[in-house]
Amino acid sequence: MTPSPTSSSSGRSAVGRRAVLGAAAAVASVPALGGLAAPAAAAPSGRGRSPKALPGGGDLGPNVIVFDPSTPGIQAKLDEVFKKQESAQFGTGRYALLFKPGSYSGLNAQLGFYTSIAGLGLSPDDTTINGDITVDAGWFNGNATQNFWRSAENLAVVPVNGTNRWAVAQAAPFRRMHVRGGLNLAPDGYGWASGGYIADSRIDGQVGPYSQQQWYTRDSAIGGWLNGVWNMVFSGVEGAPGQSFPNPPYTTLNTTPISREKPFLYLNGNEYRVFLPEKRTNARGVTWGNGTPRGTSLPLSQFYVAKPGVTAATLNEALTQGLHLLLTPGIYHLDRPVQVNRANTVVLGLGYATLIPDNGVTAVKVADVDGVRLAGFLVDAGPVNSATLLEVGPQGASADHSANPTTVQDVFIRIGGAGPGKATTSMVINSRHTIVDHTWVWRADHGDGVGWETNRADYGVRVNGDDVLATGLFVEHFNKYDVQWFGQRGRTIFFQNEKAYDAPNQAAIQNGSIKGYAAYKVADSVTTHEGWGLGSYCYYNVDPSIVQHHGFAAPNGSGVKFHNLLVVSLGGQGQYERVINDTGSPTSGTSTVPSTVVSYP
Repeated sequence: MTPSPTSSSSGRSAVGRRAVLGAAAAVASVPALGGLAAPAAAAPSGRGRSPKALPGGGDLGPNVIVFDPSTPGIQAKLDEVFKKQESAQFGTGRYALLFKPGSYSGLNAQLGFYTSIAGLGLSPDDTTINGDITVDAGWFNGNATQNFWRSAENLAVVPVNGTNRWAVAQAAPFRRMHVRGGLNLAPDGYGWASGGYIADSRIDGQVGPYSQQQWYTRDSAIGGWLNGVWNMVFSGVEGAPGQSFPNPPYTTLNTTPISREKPFLYLNGNEYRVFLPEKRTNARGVTWGNGTPRGTSLPLSQFYVAKPGVTAATLNEALTQGLHLLLTPGIYHLDRPVQVNRANTVVLGLGYATLIPDNGVTAVKVADVDGVRLAGFLVDAGPVNSATLLEVGPQGASADHSANPTTVQDVFIRIGGAGPGKATTSMVINSRHTIVDHTWVWRADHGDGVGWETNRADYGVRVNGDDVLATGLFVEHFNKYDVQWFGQRGRTIFFQNEKAYDAPNQAAIQNGSIKGYAAYKVADSVTTHEGWGLGSYCYYNVDPSIVQHHGFAAPNGSGVKFHNLLVVSLGGQGQYERVINDTGSPTSGTSTVPSTVVSYP
């Protein structure tokens, strides 16, 4: 995702992998013409005792900006934040824009980096924007492939011209949204785009991905879907196109096996609360269609409202007291792990709150307990190598959490880009039944502190626990394996990957006798595993002669199954010999055309 000089016939200064894949996608993207909800109830408070020292609740801080329909100058404030954040890809600004229930007119909320916009009702339809919530790519000459780290949640939108533009890349979730019209996922001019994720949303009109190479939509309702480029995946989506991979490249599951929507802040009268949606099995459609969603809620008084500058010791004291954590927007430096030991603890970030381990520690560790919810924050590796950045469950965790799993949602990890960072393994999932719902784990390929050894990060995600489900797994550019899966009965619905661009030569990625490390490796000891809609791309621009044997590696057995796999060589910068193990055709020279396997074995 880094600009790199290359020539193009159009005369634009081309950009590395994203330009090459985008150009191919733009050609492919031209469309052919022709249960009753229960009321919210208060959940029990922590350990059933009052906090002794640290107070719960309180002010949300200066970077949470709250509007109501009578607030003067809303558009001017939105424009002010956008001006700061439009091109601040590795800046320090963090913002949450919150709208109280009601109706707002004449707004265009343009979202830049590290900006979240959300309604404060229980249902998206409680808060209506008559206007637009816009992500475009003017800052990057019409290229949307670096529109990372922004979000929209819990709002109804009535677009001015009938269609809302949401031209995003990774780490930009669109959750609990109601678009009373269409949704355009491409930038103005239909330039390059590489996203993305929608969940628990209703789009009344058509979704037009146009140049988007890949997209995952979960538990939603849509009025139609226009086209597909490489990898469009749907699970539990009313109105989704039928299964047809690879032409068009649609992977469609009727339901999502297990899901539990992300916690969210809302107002009950004048009281802030955090709603905790309940778990669904074989889920389909939105959770809020009949009004009040099913679940429980917690008052803000049961949260320690953290501000940037607070120490890890204070965060841990709050957790020990039985409080949950609400991380307000900003950057938090940690000299020890945030240790989540209590079942049903919520750690919720607003406005891309960012955790940085300063001295090689792990940022967050979760005990092997039921029902922890981690959501809405970014972990940014520090300059001293961390063995891990996020651990769910200790090594050897084995408790059964099927009734009440831990969820990791919109938790993003970055190594390098904002400055030097190193981590051996970014995310480790040891607890059984964990649901990883939308993550982008990224070893930076551009920005500051970037280089084969400068931001060394050998492994992205390692799953040791059994019965883990990943829905919307984006993992990119690691020095060795991007994903390693050791647990039994693991499942992944949608995977997007790019191998590290910056490998200096073939020897640097040699994996014993195998050319390159697979993007997604299922351990030889695994007997049951399943994946749907998985893609890996290579763009070895430092040494285009590098050969990657395959994108996927797994044991051969009747219980290990893959559906709809693809590998792509972007503009011939490196090649894949196979798709999975020794199966699948090699990629085709300089043509950015996927090689696919519909079913394996």
